[in-house]
Parts: sequence; C-alpha cells; structure tokens
Amino acid sequence: MEVVKVVELVGQSKKDWFDAVEQAVTEAARTIDNISGVEVYNLTANVQDGKIVEWKANVKLAFAVDNSRRNSTRQASGRVPAQV
Repeated sequence: MEVVKVVELVGQSKKDWFDAVEQAVTEAARTIDNISGVEVYNLTANVQDGKIVEWKANVKLAFAVDNSRRNSTRQASGRVPAQV
C-alpha cells in the first residue's frame, strides 16, 4: 500500500512566481525523495517603492512515503508501525 505525505512550503524568488515555485521544489528535493506533485495555492509579493522586489509562492508538495523503511522498522522492533 502506498502512503503519500503532503508538506507545505513557501518558495521565494527575486525573479517571478514561477521561479518561486521552482525554488520550493528544488530545495525540498534536496532532502525529500519521491516528490510526485506540487499544488500552488497562494501567490504573494513584497513591494518597495511601488515595485515588486520579491515573489512568494505557497505550495503543497506530495511525495510517496518510503515503504522499505517501514518494513525494516517492523522487522527490527517486531512491532507494526502506526499508519500516517
């Protein structure tokens, strides 16, 4: 059975909103394996002197939980780990 976990992040960019989303996904991929999707649910920006100086994107990233770790935990402890 595959379990998918979702985390919320904020990407930031000095370029544009697309780059802010890319920054969030790229940074998350450094520590999260199996990222399978991204939902962009809010876009904001910082403004100074009437100009946008930083774009921000609130995103939700979905990734499959590594079942191999779950099986090794079960074997090592003799217990069945709780489902998330």
